[in-house]
Amino acid sequence: MESSLKPMDAEQLRENAHKMVDFIADYYKSLEEFPVLSQVKPGYLSELLPVSAPMQPESLQDILKDVQQQIIPGVTHWQSPNFFAYYPSNSSIAGFLGEMLSASFNIVGFSWITSPAATELEVVVLDWVAKMLKLPDQFHSSGLGGGVIQGTASEAILVSLLAARDKILRKDGNEYLSKLTVYASDQTHSALKKACQIAGIYPANFRILKAEQNSSYALAPEALAEAISTDLSSGFIPFFLCATVGTTSSAAVDPLSALGKIAKANNLWFHIDAAYAGNACICPEYRYYIDGVEEADSFGMNAHKWLLTNFDCSLLWVKNRSALIQSLSTNPEFLKNKASQENRVIDFKDWQIPLGRRFRSLKLWMVMRMYGQENLQNYIRNHISLAKKFEQHVLSDSRFEVVAPQAFSLVCFRLIPPPNHHENSDTLNYSLMNSTNSSGKIFLSHTVLSGMFVLRLAVGAPLTEERHINEAWKVLQDQATTLLGSF
Repeated sequence: MESSLKPMDAEQLRENAHKMVDFIADYYKSLEEFPVLSQVKPGYLSELLPVSAPMQPESLQDILKDVQQQIIPGVTHWQSPNFFAYYPSNSSIAGFLGEMLSASFNIVGFSWITSPAATELEVVVLDWVAKMLKLPDQFHSSGLGGGVIQGTASEAILVSLLAARDKILRKDGNEYLSKLTVYASDQTHSALKKACQIAGIYPANFRILKAEQNSSYALAPEALAEAISTDLSSGFIPFFLCATVGTTSSAAVDPLSALGKIAKANNLWFHIDAAYAGNACICPEYRYYIDGVEEADSFGMNAHKWLLTNFDCSLLWVKNRSALIQSLSTNPEFLKNKASQENRVIDFKDWQIPLGRRFRSLKLWMVMRMYGQENLQNYIRNHISLAKKFEQHVLSDSRFEVVAPQAFSLVCFRLIPPPNHHENSDTLNYSLMNSTNSSGKIFLSHTVLSGMFVLRLAVGAPLTEERHINEAWKVLQDQATTLLGSF
């Protein structure tokens, strides 16, 4: 390999990394030139690439040329300022730099001894964010709880569910697994259902409680209390409640205080999934959305959604870390070491599903330091302001209506069908979404609320400005005019 790229040579790294950074910077400069939603057809790439890997080295220049011509056409550009689908997945310069550092160290930080800085920095930055959110002291590392970085909110929900399951089975016995019962609203993320499948919770024991439109699609405490009472009288064992701050469909917020009191009275583990909207709660004026978090046993938020931290970086705090550790800990001989055996350190391998873990706290640390709390707060405020601007556009056109109250940076809306064509409402809005997305100019996603097909516009890309909101509205108006003209 004397004449080719070595596995890790400092000067070759410097030369090639400069080329890669230039390529990435040029990509971001030209980001608005690409269709936001990839327009390729399934199987396109297998027709372009060789059937086997090359026998001899190829140059970075040739590879980047193929990225430009073959890979980028198949990319949906999540960082485009015209990406309004799902919820955001943020990136930033600070996040990139943190990822570069993490990649350069390339540690596998499953226990403290494998790289003490990886564990200790994670403890510090999770405490930093906990303080920004004004979480109760029980969630800080100085007490019995603390925070940990998971890959996604799905993992955070799963490990919380497993900890809750094992806690109650240790008390009542494994034979009661078939009676364990989980509660959530029908607006809760599907990750909970998957977690139940993985944890062995019987499908019939997963209580999906209907959230009503008149409560802005939040879970009613009365519905929860009634369901628990019914289950107790039938011999079931209620043990886990998942509430949401910022549901996927409409950004609804469940009434945490009331739900938490019911959970506590019935000895349920209370988990709060604030994957998207929890980020907004670093702003003092939005902190009230998580009032009641003091009742929770665990709380999750995705910094990679709306806090300028590259995917993946899902933050989970628990009040009692021993519940996680008792459920997820393994201690094979080859991992034993003095610091762990003496219980003087944290081993995050016992707080998560996999053994291995990356040095993810570096990017969060760099984001916190390079932007600071005030800039992060203003970043979120700006997106919420842009969403309000879009809502005003919708309200100004009698052909459209806002379906759910604008919350955080999400607007749910639909095109109203012409008189005597209300049965075509869903088809009309489906067509509007498809024609808009096929234009490549913007990308929206949808949901169903109260049986209606509804369009969602979520503001959150780092480069989005007011002009992009105005242009998105113009695209939607033009497509709507074309569709309505066919009636």
